[in-house]
Amino acid sequence: MHEIVASVQRVTGIIGQISAAAGEQGGSIGEVNQAIPLLDRMTQQNAALVEQSALAAESLKQQAQTLERLVATFRHGQETGVPAGG
Repeated sequence: MHEIVASVQRVTGIIGQISAAAGEQGGSIGEVNQAIPLLDRMTQQNAALVEQSALAAESLKQQAQTLERLVATFRHGQETGVPAGG
């Protein structure tokens, strides 16, 4: 009879541990569920920033090309002895 009681107590202890672990997992799952929308928003914000960066890079590229043309015109004017303005 003592063995049965001891076995029941061990099973009760194991069930208690399983229950505690399940509770901890449930809490962790709740935290993950809260984190997923946050990660999604951050990913969308990062994508928007990448798009803005690409647009800014293209704008800078165009400005650099314009500046290069202007400098080339200025240099050409110096080589011919004609002032750049006329």
